[in-house]
Amino acid sequence: MLNKKKVEKVFIIAEAGVNHNGKLKNALKLIDIASESGVDAIKFQTWKTDLLMIKSTKTAAYQKKNTNFRSQYNMAKKLELKFDEFSILKKYCDKKNIIFLSTADDFSSASFLKNLQNIFKIGSGEINNLPFLQYIGSFKKKIILSSGISTMGEIKKAIRILMTAGTSKKNITVLHCNSEYPTPYQDVNLKAMLNIKEKLNVDVGYSDHTIGPEASIAAVSLGASIIEKHFTFNVNQKGPDHQSSMSAIDLKKLIKSIRIVEKCLGSKIKKPSKSELKNIYVIRKSIVAKKSIIKGDIFTKYNITVKRPGIGLSPMKWNKIIGKKAKKNYKKDDFIK
Repeated sequence: MLNKKKVEKVFIIAEAGVNHNGKLKNALKLIDIASESGVDAIKFQTWKTDLLMIKSTKTAAYQKKNTNFRSQYNMAKKLELKFDEFSILKKYCDKKNIIFLSTADDFSSASFLKNLQNIFKIGSGEINNLPFLQYIGSFKKKIILSSGISTMGEIKKAIRILMTAGTSKKNITVLHCNSEYPTPYQDVNLKAMLNIKEKLNVDVGYSDHTIGPEASIAAVSLGASIIEKHFTFNVNQKGPDHQSSMSAIDLKKLIKSIRIVEKCLGSKIKKPSKSELKNIYVIRKSIVAKKSIIKGDIFTKYNITVKRPGIGLSPMKWNKIIGKKAKKNYKKDDFIK
């Protein structure tokens, strides 16, 4: 969806999210890591806490476990970056030749990001936010829609709202997603990604919140056009997402694995590859004499057989040979002609 010239190439997003811990220097460090890993884009999250939630909003269970915060409002306040800091991050991404993305969590942030990015990521929490979907859809940009904690019907409605607002369906990619951090393997349900693609006729990808690379690699093998994976500079840091994120080393390994899987997928056409053609005569077989055959003898299963190499008469001619008379003498293992 995002690279029409190279349809087979998976668009890989390194999800930095809030793993900068609210510090610009950490965010810049994350850009360095992402750039060196070979991903296509790095993604942050942009919000104004007072526009995002009310003060009494509590932390999710995983946030409470991984931080000292009981108030999601206080946690968000600490992790919030200023708009001018995101402008700095965008310029640094351009310098490092990596695509800058950030998920907007409120109208003000969306308005700000409109001029910084050509691709808009909509988080799972906004899939039922009709006015917000209408606003993003009116930008007429490419959209990546996460679908955590949603049903097929909710995804369908969200797509319809985006299209009605002005976004072309061909510019929408739905990311299958599970909004638990980390996601238990038994809840990944990658087959749902295939169902979304088939039932809604839309490009699909996978936002991976599991520990490890397996789910992302499996999603690529199933046809995901986009992979999004959380990463961090230190998995042992205090913060809501560090413990469910990949280290820099593991991120680089994941990218390498995905690029290998891309090559393995190939095309749908079944035909011999250039690399294997040279082995065809060594692997295949020919019809040969099983024992000495005298001119005029009848070919039967008792005097001919099939052996390597495949430089003689193909065994597919077996039924045409059986019952015919030998026109010459053959010694054992001579090719039948």
